[in-house]
Amino acid sequence: MARPTQLPMIIVGGGLGGLAAAIRLAAQGRRVILCEKNERVGGKLNLHQAEGYTFDTGPSLLTMPWVIRDLFAAANRRMDDYLCLEQVEPTCRYFWPDGARFDAWQRLPQLIQEIERISPADVPNFFRFMAHTARIYDAVAGPFLLRPFDGLRELITPTMARHALRIDSLRSVDAAVRAFFRSPHLRQIFNRYATYNGSSPYLSPATFNLIAYIELAEGGWYVRGGMYQLAVALVRLAAELGVDLRTSAPVAEIMVERGSACGVRLTDGTVLPAAAVVVNADPQYAYERLIPGGQREARRLARIDPSYSGVVLFLGVEGDFPQLAHHNIFFGGDYPAEFQAIVRERRPALDPTVYIAATCRSDPAHAPPGHMNLFVLVNAPADDGRLDWEAVLPAYRDHIIAKLETMGLRGLRHAIRYTHHWTPRDLAQRYHAAFGAIYGISSNSPFAAFARPPLRARRVRGLYFVGGGTHPGGGIPLVLLSGQAVAARIAADMPV
Repeated sequence: MARPTQLPMIIVGGGLGGLAAAIRLAAQGRRVILCEKNERVGGKLNLHQAEGYTFDTGPSLLTMPWVIRDLFAAANRRMDDYLCLEQVEPTCRYFWPDGARFDAWQRLPQLIQEIERISPADVPNFFRFMAHTARIYDAVAGPFLLRPFDGLRELITPTMARHALRIDSLRSVDAAVRAFFRSPHLRQIFNRYATYNGSSPYLSPATFNLIAYIELAEGGWYVRGGMYQLAVALVRLAAELGVDLRTSAPVAEIMVERGSACGVRLTDGTVLPAAAVVVNADPQYAYERLIPGGQREARRLARIDPSYSGVVLFLGVEGDFPQLAHHNIFFGGDYPAEFQAIVRERRPALDPTVYIAATCRSDPAHAPPGHMNLFVLVNAPADDGRLDWEAVLPAYRDHIIAKLETMGLRGLRHAIRYTHHWTPRDLAQRYHAAFGAIYGISSNSPFAAFARPPLRARRVRGLYFVGGGTHPGGGIPLVLLSGQAVAARIAADMPV
């Protein structure tokens, strides 16, 4: 069916992937309408503000900043005119129940000193690990991360066949980490990188050790003013390019005629015809609720292990806890048992690892004078409906705070002046995320990454997906790359 070229491209959802796709499509000279159901764009990258405290609610660390620079360059703009990125030193501070502490510095001399302090024998092992993960990155970056990808068939190329062993996909993240490091503390640090995509280090393929390489080789960054300023900058750029951004505009249905996506219908009844539709929403939700005839695909996706979810505590506290850096990890004492509980038994971990972001360390205005803003995140099982989170949460919240006090944050409970929380159920409702999963489908098997819905829908022409639920996965840079990839796919399918 011929598509009138004057019809717009419609983006359903204003997360970072949707914004990136909108910007790149507009830069191609296309008319673009973006519809976001919430009052603010940004998706999981968002804000919670109350009583003088500001909390970033989603991603708290930026890697691969060149991806953002490339996005602005595609629109003939300079990122530095819109954003200020700052390296965070140390990238993260780690604490263990035995009293050990480790600062992950980006400056190599300080990092090596830290490794030598806790395990001298692992200094050469660290360099071997970085060389190994660099080879993985070189093998997968081009064919998997940086170009449009519609399924496993496209990845099976002579180049990838030559690199099959190099990408280390036949053992787990943990097995590879154990092969390199002797220190149990270092092993736990490097296993943690599997959690960046919502997976278990004991199940996900060792290919994902490239996440550690990316952070250590390219650095970890923070957006001055808060991570949400990235969304603010992309909104400004999109508006300059003529993108029609509509907030509080939930989509009720993606309209399909003769096998082709032809527009959307909003919940208020408004019909918007389209040349193509790009979905920046959880694919399982979209197939189940928005796409006619999509229930079969929704059921297929529901059978795949979701990533884990989270319990989030927003704590405004009076006073200062000087041991806290910008990013902090308080490890549990039994990492395998923690993932067994979350991933396999679908219950909260008894001794959970606790992440704390205190952005007031970099942006003092994020808390009143003499106070701190603590964004506390604990990995939690995906919400399968069996757990009454509102009933469980009060005791689990007290358990988390008690753990932090035991590990050094003495007096935390009595210092709290503001508290709010989100459960997996809240995440599911707020973001239409299936099971409250933060990262969509997990990567707890060698081929899970290829089970994600492709950028281009297989059974509906003119329908595309973007964001953390599709290729190449979750996290700020990968979501932005999905916007680049889907715009390239559309350009090939529908030349301007």
